[in-house]
Amino acid sequence: MSSNSELTLHHSPNDLSDRVALALTKFLRFFADQFFSGRYGHRAVVLETVAAVPGMVGGALQHLRSLRLMKSDQGWIRTLLDEAENERMHLMTFVEIAQPNAFERFLIVLAQGIFYNCFFVLYLISNRTAHRLVGYFEEEAVYSYTEYLAGIDNGQYENTPAPQIAIDYWKLPADAKLRDVIIAVRADEANHRDVNHDFANQLLAN
Repeated sequence: MSSNSELTLHHSPNDLSDRVALALTKFLRFFADQFFSGRYGHRAVVLETVAAVPGMVGGALQHLRSLRLMKSDQGWIRTLLDEAENERMHLMTFVEIAQPNAFERFLIVLAQGIFYNCFFVLYLISNRTAHRLVGYFEEEAVYSYTEYLAGIDNGQYENTPAPQIAIDYWKLPADAKLRDVIIAVRADEANHRDVNHDFANQLLAN
């Protein structure tokens, strides 16, 4: 289990690029809080759909950049595509848990379409800001899953059996519960947070 210090890690903004990324993250967090109001399973379904976009966009654009410059990508492409796949598995897991309704499925299509295009443009304009934005998104994800976990521990949410897709993907025990899934997902998000902040720092140094 992650320590409290790992769960509360936060990158303090250093410049305008960082402040824009943080402000946008807090803006979107506000609307997510208002719309879902504690319905963490449904919240996860919609937000994980969006979360799976940056890795795919970044991986594709880094791939094209490597081809244009005929230079090594230093492992960025595989890391970003692995991130996208991991976030997709988060989505598949929470679809089993929350069973989204028709409206939420429509919202997923809308949110993905808007976010994909906006993030694509942002990455072209400033890939450092894009990675910092994802780092901040993941900070909020860690915070949200910590709240979800607390809700299970205090009896607010039922600790249902883990879906089979989660047991297979994270190699959990056969009798694993939702609590075990959230801990695994939160650890993934913390890793994505650290990777994207590190990518942004590397781009700042170059």
